[in-house]
Amino acid sequence: MKKIIFTFFVVTTCLTYSQNKLQSPAEFLGYEIGDQFTRHAEVINYFNHVADHSKMVTYHTYGKTNERRPLTYAIISSEENINNIENIRLDNLRNAGIAEGTASPQTAIVWLSYNVHGNEASSTEAAMQTIYELITKKTSWLQNTVVIIDPCINPDGRDRYANWYNQVKATPYNVDQLATEHNEPWPGGRPNHYLFDLNRDWAWATQVESQQRLKVYNTWMPHVHVDFHEQGINEPYYFAPAAEPFHEIITPWQRDFQTQIGKNHARYFDAEGWLFYTRERFDLLYPSYGDTYPTFMGAIGMTYEQAGHGRAGLGIQTDEGYILTLKDRALHHTTTGLSTVEIASKNVEKLTTEFKKFFENSNLKYKSYVLTGKADKINALTNLLDKHEIKYGFSNTAKISGFNFKENKAGSINGNGALVVSVNQPKGKMVKVLFEPDAKLSNPLTYDITAWSIPHAYGLDAIASTSLIAANGNKKTTTINNTVSSSGAGYISKWNSIEDASFMADLLQHNIRVRFSEKDFTNGTESFKKGSLIITKSDNRKTKNYDQIVVDIANKHYRKLYTTPTSFSGNGVDFGSPEVKLINNQKIAVLKGDYTSSLSYGEIWHFFEQQLKFPITSIDTKYFKRIDLNKYDVLIMPNGYYNGYLDKTTLDKIKKWVRSGGKVIAIANAVSVFADKEGFDLKKNEASEKDKDSIGNLIPYDQRERKSVKDFITGSIFKTKVDPSHPMAFGYDDTYFSLKLGSNSYKFLKDGYNIAYIEQPQSVSGFAGKDALKNLNNSLVFGESQIGSGSIIYMVDNPLFRSFWENGKLFFVNAIFFANNNKFRI
Repeated sequence: MKKIIFTFFVVTTCLTYSQNKLQSPAEFLGYEIGDQFTRHAEVINYFNHVADHSKMVTYHTYGKTNERRPLTYAIISSEENINNIENIRLDNLRNAGIAEGTASPQTAIVWLSYNVHGNEASSTEAAMQTIYELITKKTSWLQNTVVIIDPCINPDGRDRYANWYNQVKATPYNVDQLATEHNEPWPGGRPNHYLFDLNRDWAWATQVESQQRLKVYNTWMPHVHVDFHEQGINEPYYFAPAAEPFHEIITPWQRDFQTQIGKNHARYFDAEGWLFYTRERFDLLYPSYGDTYPTFMGAIGMTYEQAGHGRAGLGIQTDEGYILTLKDRALHHTTTGLSTVEIASKNVEKLTTEFKKFFENSNLKYKSYVLTGKADKINALTNLLDKHEIKYGFSNTAKISGFNFKENKAGSINGNGALVVSVNQPKGKMVKVLFEPDAKLSNPLTYDITAWSIPHAYGLDAIASTSLIAANGNKKTTTINNTVSSSGAGYISKWNSIEDASFMADLLQHNIRVRFSEKDFTNGTESFKKGSLIITKSDNRKTKNYDQIVVDIANKHYRKLYTTPTSFSGNGVDFGSPEVKLINNQKIAVLKGDYTSSLSYGEIWHFFEQQLKFPITSIDTKYFKRIDLNKYDVLIMPNGYYNGYLDKTTLDKIKKWVRSGGKVIAIANAVSVFADKEGFDLKKNEASEKDKDSIGNLIPYDQRERKSVKDFITGSIFKTKVDPSHPMAFGYDDTYFSLKLGSNSYKFLKDGYNIAYIEQPQSVSGFAGKDALKNLNNSLVFGESQIGSGSIIYMVDNPLFRSFWENGKLFFVNAIFFANNNKFRI
């Protein structure tokens, strides 16, 4: 007992002593940086410790992740600057024209973002060492520089990785590449809770981490932003300058200062004998990265990539025979982080002067983007603009001419009440990037997609005008106040958007029976298109307070209900028609695990939980082959690589289940597992023999990568034809703009329904190689093949990609609830 008391006394005394001085990360954690992976909670504790013991640091929480971990950032500068921090922040915004007033800022703002990919975990370790070095050894740089550190953008992914690694690692760590600790299980630590890649979410802000971070980012608008990453174990270190293509709005100054920063890093790396490379692979085009988004907001945005990634653990032997350790990785990231602050502090005047110039937008070709369409889609877009604090208004002009997005040529639209987003605002260059019809490419070899145009992504008609279009008024607020009409035959609601789908899903969750019409009809004075929802008294006689439940849910979702005294239509189908079908409260299974894309599964999971708010059952591929599929109505197969998984026995099992009424929805590469298999009515489009090189590949070694682009489609937008009479296309017209991520091509279904398809390929935005284009002649985009009582839905293009292609989501819902609606589960 005495021994225990003595131990407690010693520990208490040490803790009391340690609280009286600023500790290094090693002193605080009890191990040197790089000896272990630090759990997120311990990182938070260290940053709190630093803030408590230094007048040069304040530490803030800006939100929480889905798993309730805090999202945080530290502000580091001289004590004088910290005491004047609000004026420094506002002066910077005034300099950019974002806040009112004039300013002559004397301070550079550098933002360092760490660990956006959870298993690229060395950077958070470096963040702790970096803040300590700044306030103990590099204080001179802080006299004219404010440094913002976000130590971990993706805490859920980091802890998923760190907890796994700490569980399985050997002691001492094993450097053999085949050791368990170097081979993460599915899905890995890279993505966030919903398995999204947060480094592709800056512009679309679909995830809570991005949404909350942008609120803080917009209050600061830094001059320099660095995103710390890791790459393969054999690639030493990458830093600026970036690779081509650079987006055309990037200024000569932004290009030049990247080079200056790179040379400063090189000075430190050369002194230590550390290898690095620049100007390769990581370009500055796609706007949703942690380097491009800040760049398009005026900053010097950069990616730094350290060798390691989730494979490296605490130490691994590379293919060149070196031992790469976590200590090495953290030290390299610490060095480039400090070097960035150093060069910013030496160039404050130039940084602030050029930052101001960036926000002058008079030389942009298109002055206004004018958009019309369904109110829900306009509202979805304005919600996105609000997240980025981009200004907009509404037009009173009857006719507006310019480049017509839908026709891909000059044209005009009726602008009365249209949404107008113009470039005569500080963030006008970001407006151009997000809305431009087709981004210019200096090099087709890019790291990501080459097209993302907002009008196509949101399914809106649009004009890009070279004239500034007058706009006024604020965002229109929707007020819906449906009332109970218990004497009527029922209620009707139109079907145009994902908000309508969420309303339907909510009704089903409350055990309200809902029908949809497969034909157009009129009721009273109102006309209703195919897909309109019909909620009848007859179907819901046994539900207590049915009218009130329906009205309350409709008001919650801001859906207008059309009440009708009779089920007798003025024209078209009556409520009791066989063409007015009950919607089944579908039991949905979704495949996950090995052989599936974690990103694609995450998109589906997030869509159901956060948007549609409808339950699914996730089933792992480890045991899928053993389950009874008859418990489910729908099986969704995310993008994946199933050819090594779905053997003939399993395919026969699926086919038998479909024949008895089941429905498979195969997305992207999952489609390929059914191609050219008996009974699935799906065949690949193959290049003819005369198009193939029969004498061998004579392209020189150093030209092969560039020559190969003729076979590529790198995230391009294609105009497709649609059969709007098919239930899967309800809510659409006869044209759909699809984001095509690759060159996979399938022939038209011979016996099935070709719902969206390409006859003569027309890429309206983005890069598509000439051979890839040729192979898209007469190719399927969305189709349904019926087998017995059930169906297989082929979605060759992924309508849920990164959750930003808003206009594709209704196809997905229609596939689940409307297509081949052949049974109703009691």
